[in-house]
Amino acid sequence: MTSKQAMKPKQFVLAVQHALTPLADAVRAEQMKAYLLNQFEFLGLPAPVRRAAAKSIGKVQWQSSADLLAAAELLWQKPEREYRYTAVDLLRQHSQQLCVNDLPALQALLLREPWWETVDGLSAVIAEVMHVAVQQKPNAARVMDPWLKHPSHWVRRAAMLHQLGWRLDTDSARLFGYAQELAEEKEFFIRKAIGWALRDYARWNPQAVTHFLVEHRTRLSGLTVREAAKHLTLP
Repeated sequence: MTSKQAMKPKQFVLAVQHALTPLADAVRAEQMKAYLLNQFEFLGLPAPVRRAAAKSIGKVQWQSSADLLAAAELLWQKPEREYRYTAVDLLRQHSQQLCVNDLPALQALLLREPWWETVDGLSAVIAEVMHVAVQQKPNAARVMDPWLKHPSHWVRRAAMLHQLGWRLDTDSARLFGYAQELAEEKEFFIRKAIGWALRDYARWNPQAVTHFLVEHRTRLSGLTVREAAKHLTLP
């Protein structure tokens, strides 16, 4: 296969299936299934094995974001979780082809049998898309505000994490505002996400995060504060 070629979504997914299926490990699959509370099926492929197999297909040139998302959708339809992880890798590799108009499609994937591993993988894609969008048009960030009100806590988690990895490009007012908006939630995955987002920003602006934690410590959960302050010294 050439180093870079155009492929149709169905053709690509079939190539992925042919690459991954022969490597299936039933014993490891049961272990991976148990780790995620027996909710999902697995082929039993560790991430390095899965990624090497997918890489063997060769680099793909997608003709449009629609084709890219169609390939991700087809991968998502397969029962074994490794196909979804491959879809996340694919979307991250080609995130420059996506824009804010593609967020509804990403949210639809996120809501399909969601658990933290697929949600966080897609959240990383969303963060990359939003980072570019905000650099081009600062008020593009407002598109995430409705996600914060979504009935699914997984969508709210993605909203809380959408600036992850932005370093000093982070909009601290939005970050802290989202944290306050979600502070009263009892859901473990929301409390953890708030702490994770704050801890990530604290690597670049520890003073601001320390001030926020001190000011709002009584409203934030203990889990959130512990996560956020892992590398800080709070007064």
